Amino acid sequence: MDYVSALLPPAVMAVFFIGVIRVIVKTQGGANKAKEDAAVDAALARAEGARPSAHPEA
Repeated sequence: MDYVSALLPPAVMAVFFIGVIRVIVKTQGGANKAKEDAAVDAALARAEGARPSAHPEA
């Protein structure tokens, strides 16, 4: 019976890991892809705009 208690935690973790991977794969692309890409592009544009210029004009 010790082997069951020894194998149960890794088996449970494997099931959860497979579930997480499936969720990640399923959420890639799809209907929300354009919205997520637009949000990332907007965040990058804000970060670029907030960064001071490396070559200030004199």
